Order: sequence, then C-alpha cells, then structure tokens
Amino acid sequence: MATQSSIPAVTTNRVVTVAGGNLFVLAAKYLGDATKWYQIAKANGLTDPMIVGIVTLTIPQASIASNGGILGA
Repeated sequence: MATQSSIPAVTTNRVVTVAGGNLFVLAAKYLGDATKWYQIAKANGLTDPMIVGIVTLTIPQASIASNGGILGA
C-alpha cells in the first residue's frame, strides 16, 4: 500500500521568505528532518539556526548525508 508523504517534493532549490523562526522548523518541513538544518544554513552562508527579521532563504535539495545536525561535522 502506497502512502503519501507530507514532505513537499523538491527536485530543485526553493526560495522562501520567512519572518523569524528557526532553521530546524524549515528543515523539518522542506527536508523531512529537523537535524538537516545545517544544509539550509550552508546554502545561505549562515551559522546560527535562529532567524531574525524577514529573510529570504534558499532551500537546497534534501541530501541523504547526515551529520547529526552539527554544522561543519
């Protein structure tokens, strides 16, 4: 039996504008795993997962590589 995923299918980079929040939530929504926040951070030249103000971010394609959510690991 096939199940549908609630994770949006991404085949190319997306650009989203957010007002505050954090990269954990965006990673969970767009990449299917909150610990992949570092992929969004790297794509946008960020080191802090907290978002301050209104920011436009590039959301990269989900990578199967995992580093446990540690930037630079």
